[in-house]
Amino acid sequence: MPSSVNSSALHVLAVVPARGGSKGIPRKNLQLLAGKPLVAHAVETALAATLVTRVLCSTDDPKIADIAREAGAEVPFLRPTELAQDRSEDWPVFVHVLDRLEQHDGWRPDLIVNLRPTSPLRTPRHVDDAIHLLLRTGADSVKAVCLARQHPHKMWLRQPDGCIEPYLKTPFRLSRGPDVPRAELEDIYWQNGVVDVTRREVILERGVMIGPRVAGLVTEPHESIDIDTPLDLALAELLLARRAVDA
Repeated sequence: MPSSVNSSALHVLAVVPARGGSKGIPRKNLQLLAGKPLVAHAVETALAATLVTRVLCSTDDPKIADIAREAGAEVPFLRPTELAQDRSEDWPVFVHVLDRLEQHDGWRPDLIVNLRPTSPLRTPRHVDDAIHLLLRTGADSVKAVCLARQHPHKMWLRQPDGCIEPYLKTPFRLSRGPDVPRAELEDIYWQNGVVDVTRREVILERGVMIGPRVAGLVTEPHESIDIDTPLDLALAELLLARRAVDA
């Protein structure tokens, strides 16, 4: 779908989804990285992106809401509890945000950017590059990806009896077996949480977060860390400190 608007005319909404609960790390979105809560890192990155019009934090948690506001985000409403469960998906959360903004402000963004607080090593450049990529390609959505460290050619499924079977059953896999040199395998990319961009109509008319034509924004592995464990947080701290030294 070719873009009908240029970047200067776009209305771009960056949403920082940050519920209060979490399993791997309690109160994960409030964990400190370089002395700052993860949710604040996401908000500040969004505000520094040149193509973002508004930054909103969707949360069910009043403390997260306060911190997001202090960082510069709008938090005009709290997310309903039923949309903030462990199994809650992104789509109804973003529909809730878009519906509330249209009802109360009459505002309809062209593009929606998803900036998860658990990817704190993103930069404003990632956000702007993702938006430019969507406009340049005419894609429905953009998703950040990085080169996968593991290849599905070498993956297995474990059966109830303890035996393992190839995850892939392509002719190439079945004829060559699992121990093919990596150089003979095509590159595979792993989706990460650095940035997603989606057209408004994809969310509201198609009922999905990612449309059928997706452009991939390739990011470096060290930029793509996802905070899910205390070890991830410690690694992010080291990488952020190294970035500051190299700057």
